[in-house]
Amino acid sequence: MSVQAVLFDAGDTLIRLPGEPGALLRAAAARLGVRLEEAAAAAVWQRVLGGAGTPEELAKGRDLSPERHREVWTQLYLSCGADDLVPGLSRALYERTVDPASWEAFPDTAATLRSLHERGVPVGVVSDTGFDLRPVFDSLGLARWLDAVVLSCESGACKPEPRVFGLACAQLGVDPAATLMVGDNPLTDGGAAAAGLVVLLLPPPAATGPRGLGHVLSLVGIDEK
Repeated sequence: MSVQAVLFDAGDTLIRLPGEPGALLRAAAARLGVRLEEAAAAAVWQRVLGGAGTPEELAKGRDLSPERHREVWTQLYLSCGADDLVPGLSRALYERTVDPASWEAFPDTAATLRSLHERGVPVGVVSDTGFDLRPVFDSLGLARWLDAVVLSCESGACKPEPRVFGLACAQLGVDPAATLMVGDNPLTDGGAAAAGLVVLLLPPPAATGPRGLGHVLSLVGIDEK
């Protein structure tokens, strides 16, 4: 069966928090009136990244509700030393990460979504998150091309549970077997295969340049030229 609809992961697939390691942390500190050294901010941020994906951290259910999301992430920032740099920085950093203005789209995101929309291909987002991403999509001008948005904090389930992907397909009114799931995490996004979807896993994003979403268009049969 040919691909008739496409689902995307959000973070590090369509959108990302930009800047060099520690940039977001330094911006949060600046809100508190403190200028952080790049090396100190980068060290804390690297500890955050190292801890965020561990099985122990993922088991805390941070993406199942806004309240739990705030609690778990703020505690992680604390444990990684954010407040050792600036008192109150953990809370300020959390507010910064959920601010729509903190996010950017990859250079090829808008063009890819627009091409799919113009060809009449239904498009959805399936994301594990504890806050509403719709304002982010709105601020980046992407919402106009999205036909469904399934968030773990609203559905009560996280990827790789098959029912998450089934819910997105149901909202689009498409057969899972005719749907492509695009993401970057084999453990979570790869779960779509168990729900009967075709899966495209992208490599880690480069520091600059497009995300490589042109592969999606070729799989759907759209010529980028």
